[in-house]
Amino acid sequence: MKREKVGIIGAGHVGSHIASALSLYGLCGEIVLIDRDADKARAQAIDLADPAVYFPRPVKIAAGSYQDLADAAVVVMAACDGILEEDRLLELDSTVRVTQEILPRLTSSGFSGIVVSVTNPCDIIAQYLAAGSGLTVIGTGTALDSARLRLRIAEAAGVAPASVEAYCLGEHGDSQVAALSSAVIGGRPARELCSAAALAGAARSTVTAGWDIAGPKGSTEFGIGSAAAALCAAILRDERRVIPCSAMLEGEYGDSGVYASLPRVIGAAGVLRTLTPELDAAEREGFAHSCAVLRANCRRAGLSV
Repeated sequence: MKREKVGIIGAGHVGSHIASALSLYGLCGEIVLIDRDADKARAQAIDLADPAVYFPRPVKIAAGSYQDLADAAVVVMAACDGILEEDRLLELDSTVRVTQEILPRLTSSGFSGIVVSVTNPCDIIAQYLAAGSGLTVIGTGTALDSARLRLRIAEAAGVAPASVEAYCLGEHGDSQVAALSSAVIGGRPARELCSAAALAGAARSTVTAGWDIAGPKGSTEFGIGSAAAALCAAILRDERRVIPCSAMLEGEYGDSGVYASLPRVIGAAGVLRTLTPELDAAEREGFAHSCAVLRANCRRAGLSV
């Protein structure tokens, strides 16, 4: 296995921006792009590689086939059928079909690393991939939602986003829960620095952000590109970084057997530890509801949960 090799399945808006972020930040040494449209994958690879003289380190970028994934450390699942719905769960049937096409090719490739799944609905497709492949699969989940929440709280408080610690939990979708009761700025509760109305507004705009972006321009790409690249880097570099992402619940907040987002310590082996922020009663109820939504849709996808 090449510890710095990343395969990306799906070379569209999202997959190409993940490759761009990995390259521009110098997070890996080799990227292989796979797409059902081989000409598109080749064109994306050329376009991505052209500014190589400006990368912080050498990166080999090429289009390839599933056989090229055999020695990759990480494979990113970014394939979709191009249908954008205003509720990510409405994309389920079409993306399950796409995933069913990809699964046998992935499992027969010899790949034995970690899958980072981005395809929506993220939590359900990640769980579907894990069940169908037997591989370690981590969904990007609320990694981007949490970044959006931190940005909006930071704007309300007048501080840098990196100074805010706050998480969205549960589904990467409409039922997600903004854990505002545990949000902190400089060790102090965010509620001491921001009004309740400002925090509630930050949570609302976080949920709608994806559609506010995708409506006018057709897709989101820069944010998820950076979030997915950060998750890949945490695995490749064994960073042991806390990233909110989607993996199987194992009793957290009394729920189990379904993929949902919580803050997790991510390293070379994948999820090293799952953290459970303090939640108030309403947030706990919201998290349970989010898990119920995910469980129902896992069953709809044919998963036993």
